[in-house]
Amino acid sequence: MRLWSIHPKYLDAHGLLGLWREGLLAQKVLLGETRGYKNHPQLIRFKRTSDPVLYIGTYLYYVYLEGVRRGYSFNKEKIVKYDLTLRMPVTEGQINYEFHHLLEKLKIRNPKMYAQLLQVKIIEVNPIFFVIKGDVEEWEKVAFFNTQNAI
Repeated sequence: MRLWSIHPKYLDAHGLLGLWREGLLAQKVLLGETRGYKNHPQLIRFKRTSDPVLYIGTYLYYVYLEGVRRGYSFNKEKIVKYDLTLRMPVTEGQINYEFHHLLEKLKIRNPKMYAQLLQVKIIEVNPIFFVIKGDVEEWEKVAFFNTQNAI
């Protein structure tokens, strides 16, 4: 499961469709409707909020908007609830890590998009997030990543 902090506009079709599915799965987990994934690290930041289902729903709503922009038929009715006034912090180290991680995937999967993303100077985030100083989030599963050398 990967719930990207970076803006969904950076994802290729494969990534965006996967994010929609995984976001819906995350919502089910937070609703207590699954047996698996209950302790998945990607859910920690949502679990730390006052209303995890509302926050994941808001996150999903922004993924939905990107899908609509691209002409996909994501079903908004699958989002239990959302509030577009909500914001959550995410560290700049996390953003850099995720963007680099995506680039590595796209280098093989979508070289054209990879080349386009190499031109990005300021990485935008999913609109539920606001960026704060800090390294890669503690819940992220990463062996080694030097944010000083990141994009």
